[in-house]
Amino acid sequence: MNVFLWVLQIALAVYFGLTGVMHFVVPPGLPAPMSWMYELPPGLHWISGGAEVLAALGLVLPGLTKIRPQLTALAAAGLVLVMVGAAVWHISRAETATLLMNAVLAGVSGFVAYGRWKLRPL
Repeated sequence: MNVFLWVLQIALAVYFGLTGVMHFVVPPGLPAPMSWMYELPPGLHWISGGAEVLAALGLVLPGLTKIRPQLTALAAAGLVLVMVGAAVWHISRAETATLLMNAVLAGVSGFVAYGRWKLRPL
């Protein structure tokens, strides 16, 4: 279970780290499923991008450094909240295809939060 949780943590950290940075530097020519980034208000880019980058760090660094490892579960729980917010944004825009990705990411993040809190704490 420990190895499985680490794999999920690293995968989530890479995904949210890259997506979070993309909020700060919105590149031109994003594929259609990511075109919503062009319409997100600048303040939400900063909040969402910052939360995603910090959570990505929080998924990995506490376990590696053994400094406050309980923060890993909180980082994963924070990503669940970010994905709920993203789902609300996409529902308001009738982007139902994106909701599945939000649900999967929220589910995996929730599992990591529970796993690091109850099943196999660091």
